[in-house]
Amino acid sequence: MEYSSTSRPLSLRSLSRYALLVGACLLSGLANAEEIQSPNKQLTLDFTLQADGVPTYSLTYKGRSVIKTSKLGLELKNAPALTSGFTVADSKRTTFDETWQPVWGETKNIRNNYNELAVTLNQPATSRTVIVHFRVFDDGLGFRYEFPRQPKLDYFTIKEEKSQFALAGDHKAFWLPGDYDTQEYSTVTSNLSQVRGLMKEATTPNASQTPFSATGVQTPLMLKSKDGLYINIHEAALIDYSAMHLELDDKSFVLESHLTPDAVGDKGLIQTPAVSPWRTVIVSDKAGDILESKLVLNLNEPTKFKDVSWIKPVKYVGVWWEMITGKSTWSYTNQENIKLDEIDYSKVKPNGTHGANTAHVKEYIDFAAKHGFDGVLVEGWNTGWEDWFGKHKDYVFDFVTPYPDFDVAELNRYAQGKNVRLIMHHETSGSVRNYERHLDSAFQFMNKYGYTAVKTGYVGDIVPLGHHHYDQWVNNHYQYVLEKAAEHKIMVNGHEAVRPTGLARTFPNLIGNEAARGTEYEAFGGNNADHTTILPFTRLIGGPMDYTPGIFQTKVSAYNPSNNSFVHTTLARQLALYVTMYSPLQMAADLPETYNKHLDAFQFIKDVAVDWDNSKVLEAEPGDYITIARKAKGKSSWFVGSTCDEQGRTSKINFSFLDPGKKYTATIYADGKNAHYEKNPQAYAIRKMMVTNKTKLSQLCAPGGGYAISIMEAGK
Repeated sequence: MEYSSTSRPLSLRSLSRYALLVGACLLSGLANAEEIQSPNKQLTLDFTLQADGVPTYSLTYKGRSVIKTSKLGLELKNAPALTSGFTVADSKRTTFDETWQPVWGETKNIRNNYNELAVTLNQPATSRTVIVHFRVFDDGLGFRYEFPRQPKLDYFTIKEEKSQFALAGDHKAFWLPGDYDTQEYSTVTSNLSQVRGLMKEATTPNASQTPFSATGVQTPLMLKSKDGLYINIHEAALIDYSAMHLELDDKSFVLESHLTPDAVGDKGLIQTPAVSPWRTVIVSDKAGDILESKLVLNLNEPTKFKDVSWIKPVKYVGVWWEMITGKSTWSYTNQENIKLDEIDYSKVKPNGTHGANTAHVKEYIDFAAKHGFDGVLVEGWNTGWEDWFGKHKDYVFDFVTPYPDFDVAELNRYAQGKNVRLIMHHETSGSVRNYERHLDSAFQFMNKYGYTAVKTGYVGDIVPLGHHHYDQWVNNHYQYVLEKAAEHKIMVNGHEAVRPTGLARTFPNLIGNEAARGTEYEAFGGNNADHTTILPFTRLIGGPMDYTPGIFQTKVSAYNPSNNSFVHTTLARQLALYVTMYSPLQMAADLPETYNKHLDAFQFIKDVAVDWDNSKVLEAEPGDYITIARKAKGKSSWFVGSTCDEQGRTSKINFSFLDPGKKYTATIYADGKNAHYEKNPQAYAIRKMMVTNKTKLSQLCAPGGGYAISIMEAGK
């Protein structure tokens, strides 16, 4: 603060105010730089308020730079920005340490231990206040903005969030093109400096897509530095806010948040008090630590449900893959231009290829009951599938009216009589207003007939047009569906919805999500052979994926001669995915007729658990290989899965995770001699051996292959 000798003499009152101001400035100056470490002191977070009042942070791991000095703040619409001109009004430090038990999960117990720094920032020119919260865990950092209730900041519109992640170099990245409407792209592996040149080729066609930049990428973003640091950037607790992408400056390697806009271009309508989602950085010098991190879950609130007894992991089969491959159809007729309030389906000619008919669904129920599966998903059961896609229809489905050949009451009676539940399917065709219009009646219908889970879908552009799959308004729709489902004790598996951000901790009825390129794309030209060696490092960081593994017949033409796609995998690797692609909702996606030809391999799918007491990453490298061991919930049995890329490899593991002094029978489902994901995918071999916690294994994995092991305590 400058003082001019030509100024008028100060009054006593003015001198007092001046002294207070100088004192405040001095105190603020002392608090302009803050440091906080993780509980194990390997991570250090530095907060600094720069000379022009710009808030910044940086992060180091074992003394190595993870995030260089990076700016914080938000730009507002028709209001001064919350990016500079701040003073530090207060800073508070707290420590938190708890162990909690998820309703379902990869481990029985999760430790939530962090040190928190909360910095209160005042902007004197506008009399506005923002609090920035930093939580430093042993495995990474979470930070978010809090907007307290205040007279000068009650309602505001976000123009853009300006959170930065300044990287220390041109890291290797596993990235998807930034897009407001889809995550269903193949992951590109390249240096950050190569993103711009590869973007056009990476942005492949999709049912709904809105790419926004030549260097914009999605989260979770997986990175590896040249000196061997593994870094993952994502967000947690995405509620009442737009999903975040990352805009890359490919010269400085600074990533900056880029929020999804709504139909009029706004990126968030906020009423205080409010908080942003957490921005997350997971870091380690071991790839496996990224997979084992529970940081994103820990940044979400504990479950809001007092009764969770109705939420149960599910292993299921379904009338789905035969439609994806083109063997059967969702629609009952071949008519077009359908209006649900005018058509009488009892008077139209059936097409003869409708998969969801009573007799056929009973075959799936019988198969599920025989092999101990929990549920049967049936798609295409309800009217409206003749012209459901690409027409931007508002009233596209009513979610309660079955086709004439689908007897809802009889099928649910038949299924429940065999201790099997039918799983409901609600495709919305992106018409979110129509779904909300019918939601109460649809869930009441499910309760009436005993459905306990629903697979929702949002294929195509969002209706009302102009909105995007990941904007604030549509994210609030997904949240509304989830909470409304909970009122009816219904579990939700959301497809084409926003990518998960750990909300399953708070709302554990969110039992699954797609939100990435799943198995269905194997029938649409195929996924890359390294696809499932990357997804656990990217998409699965925020929550489990309904990937729908278990495809044994990898030639799609076996079901539909006009489709020459093939599944880029060996049969043995399909078994491994039940372990490496974690989900409490696991589908045996192939057809019963195919499983009946390979019942020896199918035994692993029958045996493998869907809920776990413990999980160990035995070896991992993103894009190359993953091997994971998991212990079944409440049992002594373990299951191992290993998946590798198109190069193939020899996996070397030990069984030190087993209890000392005990013997186990290990059944190994491995790639057969000369197995290859393209040339010989169905070659597999099964063998048994006795193992203890001192046993070591060297196992060959074919190109695009892998192996699975079930480990049962001897004598049990």
